[in-house]
Amino acid sequence: MRAFTCPDCRHLVTFESTHCLHSDTVLGFDWPTREIVRLWPGNACANRDLIACNGVAGPGGLCPACALTRLRPDDDDPAGLAQYRVAEAAKRRLVFELLELGLPVRSFRDHEEGLGFDMRSSTPGPVVTGHAFGIVTIDVTEADPAYREWMRKDLGEPYRTVLGHLRHEVAHHYATVLAPEGSAGAARVVAAFGDVTADYDAAMERYYRDGPPAGWQDGYVTAYATMHPWEDWAETFAHYLHIRDVLQTTIAYGVSVSGPAVLAADAAPLYAYPAAAPDDLRSMLDTWLPLTYALNAINRSIGADDLYPFVLAPAVIDKLALVDDLVRRVAAERPGG
Repeated sequence: MRAFTCPDCRHLVTFESTHCLHSDTVLGFDWPTREIVRLWPGNACANRDLIACNGVAGPGGLCPACALTRLRPDDDDPAGLAQYRVAEAAKRRLVFELLELGLPVRSFRDHEEGLGFDMRSSTPGPVVTGHAFGIVTIDVTEADPAYREWMRKDLGEPYRTVLGHLRHEVAHHYATVLAPEGSAGAARVVAAFGDVTADYDAAMERYYRDGPPAGWQDGYVTAYATMHPWEDWAETFAHYLHIRDVLQTTIAYGVSVSGPAVLAADAAPLYAYPAAAPDDLRSMLDTWLPLTYALNAINRSIGADDLYPFVLAPAVIDKLALVDDLVRRVAAERPGG
């Protein structure tokens, strides 16, 4: 995420800001320019009061991010609406990053199998988070920290966030965008991730019965990625989004790591200067890994779990590099790319 400032007083504001605390300027986020602007009367997204969306309204009264939502909790579901607000905030961050990376965000309203989101509450009945034909379904109950932590522990996951869910599910949509069936990109995905036509139901049953295979860390970013090639793709793509977003944030805020001054176990550096790193995946990872060492050490200093509980094996880095290449190719083909 980039850093933003108030258009009037130039004090720091956040991506989610609706008002500047210094100048009392009413703020909005302009999606075409992806900048914080002064919000004029009558120009606010229709969801501003409901979920604190700060977007500038587009056609139909919704901002472009809110317009991607197809379903939301009912008005008589206060718990669901509160969770929906949190989920939509995460979704706005997701949409921002997709656009920053130059990926096409084509709405279900305008394109067959375009991107859309069903933000559903499990208050009326069970909701299955997933993706089908461009539509991402999210159980907004995941916005409840207690429920999310219970699920994380029950499933043995290293971390679990609403934004992580969104990144994983949207990855399934972008598989067809970045590597459409019959393309050279699709062949590269199969070569790297495996036979995507393998029986998904059988793979899921096997995974939840037996768990991940021994030594899975040598080839997969998470245990869940071992379930099926499509889940390996989704977990890898989501992880790529994590890395790109955090690195953009560190550059925006001038974060760097110049130590510690100790011997490393190998030739890998222990310093990180994200703003000076070359703009390719492997060079970014040379900066990323030392940064995560420092962030994990800080978290441990306050008694918290590692902020980044992952190890990137060479095979995983190769997969991340493939995702990066596919993203850059599609971004370059877009107008202005």
